[in-house]
Amino acid sequence: MLDYTKKEKYDRSALRINPAKTCQPVGAMYAALGVHECMPHSHGSQGCCAFHRMFLTRHFKDPAMASSSSFTEGASVFGGGSNLKTAAKNIFDIYNPTIIAVHTTCLSETIGDDLNSLIQGIDLPEGKYMVHTNTPSYKGSHITGFSNMVASFINYLSVSSGKKNGKLAIIPGFVNPGDMREMKRLAGLLGISYTMLPDTSGVMDSPMTGKYEMYPKGGTTVEEIIGLGDSEFTLSIGRFASEAGAEALDKKCHVPFKTLPMPIGIGSTDKYIMELQSFAKAEIPYEIEEERGQLVDILIDIHPYTYNKKVAIFGDPDTVLGLTEFVLEMGMIPKYVVTGTPGEAFETAAESLFTKFGMEGCKAKAAGDLYELHQWIKEEGVDLLIGGTHGKYIARSEDIPFVRAGFPIIDRYIHSYMPLVGYKGGMRLAELITNALMDRQDRDSTEEDFEMVM
Repeated sequence: MLDYTKKEKYDRSALRINPAKTCQPVGAMYAALGVHECMPHSHGSQGCCAFHRMFLTRHFKDPAMASSSSFTEGASVFGGGSNLKTAAKNIFDIYNPTIIAVHTTCLSETIGDDLNSLIQGIDLPEGKYMVHTNTPSYKGSHITGFSNMVASFINYLSVSSGKKNGKLAIIPGFVNPGDMREMKRLAGLLGISYTMLPDTSGVMDSPMTGKYEMYPKGGTTVEEIIGLGDSEFTLSIGRFASEAGAEALDKKCHVPFKTLPMPIGIGSTDKYIMELQSFAKAEIPYEIEEERGQLVDILIDIHPYTYNKKVAIFGDPDTVLGLTEFVLEMGMIPKYVVTGTPGEAFETAAESLFTKFGMEGCKAKAAGDLYELHQWIKEEGVDLLIGGTHGKYIARSEDIPFVRAGFPIIDRYIHSYMPLVGYKGGMRLAELITNALMDRQDRDSTEEDFEMVM
């Protein structure tokens, strides 16, 4: 298993081996699925669309629908304008979405298709919409694609009527439906009227009813996106996935915003709750205070098992930074922190966390890959690995306990229903982390040290 990973390292500026990311269209497709009655559309080949749908379907265990411009040799050389026009007509005629959200692929980006001009030339049915974003796979990551699509929804649709609607706009970042539900639950407990964009709850975690619904009940409606321009304030959750959308809304409709870290753990969830409380101008309900107190109690109880344990974390930047702060709150040492998404801001934020908690000798890298992470672990081992499914090979090779958290998780079930955010999400993470470490302690203990009560 991973026998060819060498301990000796060398600089690689033009090569990534097993990158901790996937391509932009995956994120753009996921963002589009969070809009009610929206058909994500891949402007490229059928193979690209099939791969992106498969990637999301494997993680959520729910079908991710999308259409394609179905490029062939002719479109690949001369452009896909006619393909897009034909596709739009067929999609509205056959599948009848309210809106089509087009994202590009390597093929259409390399050709240089002008999507803005092409869409303006399409005769849309009455009451229907079409938006686009540019998502070349050879740049950024799925987080970049998600961010671009959210900003495009706002740039195309959101307008200001000049009269505020009293709502809070929430851009939740690239998270699971379970996380979006938890963010909304906390806002609801404070009596806040809000619009979340995108919102995949009720779409990628829809119930089994015995009847297939191409457009489940969930998702942000087009009317709600239009109304974002009249919002009082925007909370963008996670700098990498959400800030571009908040900036677009501020620039177009003059809605002020604040960017918060992903509310994972105590400190970051406190920031989220305090921003909600400031907006609501209301007392924080006891239910939230109780959940926080429970999480604090849990961290005290498990401290003997987590203290000074070294951990390696990889995945999406906003999620990884949230997990890093949480393991620091647990008394652990985030020895290695890696994301595949490029951006020096990630390394700066991670270093800031190391400094805040007095950690030395920890490494953080953006635009990194799992090959280098494996090399670091071979050089100096860790007690725990946290990340998506692709880390299981490192965990097996180096015999490290592994906690699956983030995206993608394609070899386990139910995870997308369970939040990582909020105090409830912190409780779940604490359970996963502590049980993984205690399972290892049980497995490695000698017969005479094998205890019933630990």
